[in-house]
Amino acid sequence: MIPLADWRAARLAALTAPDGWLNLVARIDLAPGSHQVGRTQAIALPSGPDLLGTLTLGPDGASFARPGAAPQPFAPVADAFPQLRVDPFLLEIHTVDGVPALRVRDLTLQPTVTLRSFPEAPAWVIRAEWVSIAPEATEIAMKDGSTAAVTLTHRASWTHQGKTVTLTPTHWKSGVPMFVFRDATAGETYPACRFLMGEDATGGEITLDFNRAFTPPCGFTDFAICPLPPPGNILPFRVEAGELAP
Repeated sequence: MIPLADWRAARLAALTAPDGWLNLVARIDLAPGSHQVGRTQAIALPSGPDLLGTLTLGPDGASFARPGAAPQPFAPVADAFPQLRVDPFLLEIHTVDGVPALRVRDLTLQPTVTLRSFPEAPAWVIRAEWVSIAPEATEIAMKDGSTAAVTLTHRASWTHQGKTVTLTPTHWKSGVPMFVFRDATAGETYPACRFLMGEDATGGEITLDFNRAFTPPCGFTDFAICPLPPPGNILPFRVEAGELAP
């Protein structure tokens, strides 16, 4: 694992990057077909020209054509959604449970944020048991009131204050398990949940470094849709490590 200070610097850089979470200005539901996009169009943007161009959404993907120009396809992005830069915006086709939407990032913005964290707590670097389970299809609640289908395949367990604690990852990013959890610091930390990436899963064990627990995207913008923790990932004790509420 990289040093915690370097991890925090990378975290801040990702949040403030052109494709980060701080410059999102719109999320607009889409139907298949062609749509005019701009400040005064059917797909209405909060800023920019009256007509930015025409977005076409079909079974093979999405494309965008500026007035008088050829259509350009949205390009796939690893662990993210298809994107296309159309100055002054970065456009993204954001699909949740098969329902597409246009997410818009304003590249003229230069957002900043101050990230606060608990003091580093070595005791919250946990080497947990990492157990494979029979794949279990289930649905989890999302912060916007919808649900999302996930498949559970592993669990992490360790002992805390004499009791067994189990967390179940509901998502994976680049092959790394992501845990969505809430603990008794909620309110000091982001109230809905925090995210934690498991690391170094070898020999039937996995490292859970709660110093790297972080606020989900919906803690920074209303245009993100975040999962909530499954019931077993709601911890009755305080985890005084990781990010505080932004």
